[in-house]
Amino acid sequence: MELRKAYVAKLLELMQKNKKIVILDADLAAAGGTKPIYQQFPKRAFDVGIAESNMTCMAVGMSAYGYIPFIHSFAPFCSRRNFDQIAVSISYSEQNVKIMAFDPGITATSNGGTHMTFEDVAMMRALPNIVVMDIVDWVQMREALPQIANHKGSVYVRMARKQTEQLFDENTYRFKLGKADKLSEGKDITIISTGCLTIDASRAVQRLKEQGINAELLCMATIKPLDEQAVLQSAKKTNAVLTVENHSVHGGLYSAVTELLSREYPCRCDAVAVYDRISQVGSLNDLKRDYHLTEQDIVDKAVALVNSKRK
Repeated sequence: MELRKAYVAKLLELMQKNKKIVILDADLAAAGGTKPIYQQFPKRAFDVGIAESNMTCMAVGMSAYGYIPFIHSFAPFCSRRNFDQIAVSISYSEQNVKIMAFDPGITATSNGGTHMTFEDVAMMRALPNIVVMDIVDWVQMREALPQIANHKGSVYVRMARKQTEQLFDENTYRFKLGKADKLSEGKDITIISTGCLTIDASRAVQRLKEQGINAELLCMATIKPLDEQAVLQSAKKTNAVLTVENHSVHGGLYSAVTELLSREYPCRCDAVAVYDRISQVGSLNDLKRDYHLTEQDIVDKAVALVNSKRK
């Protein structure tokens, strides 16, 4: 199932139960898949046009009157274009706005440079009163969305729109906001992944096992607040940590993890992430290759990290 379809289906279910939930779009209801909400709840759905900052301020006003607004746009428009409004009207004012950021990083694919953001997690992590998340698949979205809606405070959510690849079991998976999901046990290295690349990291763990390396895999959907207990517990067992993210190496998951470890448990660390590269057009697989975000890149960095630890 496309992630956006799972998102809208679950949001419709929540809106039926909670009349305070409203949505706002910036001329992207078709792209974001939210049109069914306009049909079912025409008085609780608002398309403001190509005016993301205005959309944010409208949502803040609704939040001040007790509503729970979800705002939608592509990730760079939700973050870069909108940053001052988020900093002042949402963060500083301690409002309750859910920011749904479509197609972050390389998932922007053919939309290219103007629609591709590798810095949004860094921006949002720097602001108080905002939870920062990166969703893996449609199952995790379905499980996480009720908690996002019920959370008393603002949440920035990165999500691909058209992704259909599935990691979690739809019958057994349970999500807890702010907690890591341990996907495999290991003693040689800790791999901490977030967002869509967690699927690649899961495959990499299996390939590492074939090479005699037991990797512990943590899925860190909630980047802020970080599940510090899970990170420290695993790092103390493996003494080597590799982070994997569809984001710049500056300010994202790698920064969050190494900031913690530098204080509490210094150990060997590395990252599969974007290293000071501008954005470009391409297919998802081509972009993974060009930015060194592939399953093979995860395997190679994990092997190098384990070997350096053994010297």
